Amino acid sequence: MAVLYRLQKNNNPKSTSYGNVYAKAVITDTADLQVLADRIQRNCTAKRSDVLAVLTELVEVMQDELQNGHKVKLDGFGSFKIGIRGTSAESVEKFKVMENVKGLRVNFQPEVHIDTNKKRTQMFLSGCKVMEMPKHTEVTDEGTSNSGDDNNAQG
Repeated sequence: MAVLYRLQKNNNPKSTSYGNVYAKAVITDTADLQVLADRIQRNCTAKRSDVLAVLTELVEVMQDELQNGHKVKLDGFGSFKIGIRGTSAESVEKFKVMENVKGLRVNFQPEVHIDTNKKRTQMFLSGCKVMEMPKHTEVTDEGTSNSGDDNNAQG
């Protein structure tokens, strides 16, 4: 299978690429914990209920670890950490948490593989291919297209 894309026109007049066309990934479905547990059960000897229990607990433990200021690293997957979204202050004395800290976010950094040529590839993208969504060619103002061309590329 490949990651599907559709062509979309940049309609942001403030953008330097205004009016240009770019590929936008198409999400065709969502794999939630139930789906992941079912797929893992088919690939190993653990029962679906056991897998689901472990995945559910993983989410809770990760939340605890992140909120304790720890980085969470899942080998072969990537690392998670909490980042702060905010604004600067002119000096240490003028910095006020309530004014300068605007919010929190979870930062994810996928695991990266570095080959012998020092090329870096995110593990999730290794061997990934992209393919235009079927029956699309011409780009409309809404960002959809109409044709059956299969323009393939590899990531």
